[in-house]
Amino acid sequence: MLALTEPTAGVPLYQLKITLRDSRPPIWRRIIVPANIKLSRLHYVLQSVMPWTNSHLHLFEADGACYGDLTMGVDPETLDEKRHTLAAIAAGTNSTFVYEYDFGDGWEHIVVVEKVLPVDSTFKRAVCLAGKNACPPDDCGGMPGYYEMLKVLANPKDEEHESMKEWLGGEWDAKRFEVEQANANLKRIKI
Repeated sequence: MLALTEPTAGVPLYQLKITLRDSRPPIWRRIIVPANIKLSRLHYVLQSVMPWTNSHLHLFEADGACYGDLTMGVDPETLDEKRHTLAAIAAGTNSTFVYEYDFGDGWEHIVVVEKVLPVDSTFKRAVCLAGKNACPPDDCGGMPGYYEMLKVLANPKDEEHESMKEWLGGEWDAKRFEVEQANANLKRIKI
């Protein structure tokens, strides 16, 4: 279980909307996290609700600065995500930043602070409130590759149809999102 080092008592909560850039129809999630969550922990929350496989590098970008895992050989100007909180890069309602996962595929997530909620001393875990559409599978080639994948899957006569299904491990439902599963994934992350 992943634990945060700072308590959430006395800390406001942020309601975030995360939208995968260039997704049509939009692939999005709505979550609640404490304002003082470290970016390194927010990374795990985002991985859990999309869900991604956490098998690639990532960065947060806000106001011209980048934050990431310094143990992963990122650019020397990158700031340590373990030392910065969500509130430090998103001051309040309508603040926006980018979370990029997998620099090869370039999965850019636009993260917007929709609401700053009052302190709730009973808040124990990040919560997913809602979402729409399946997260693309890792390593499918970014949004262009994902749309090509969906095109191949929609055409049983396509020569790559069966191999694509085999690569995916079966059928793929692009509209599938289960908030219950997202919250089950979040139970691994204690805050």
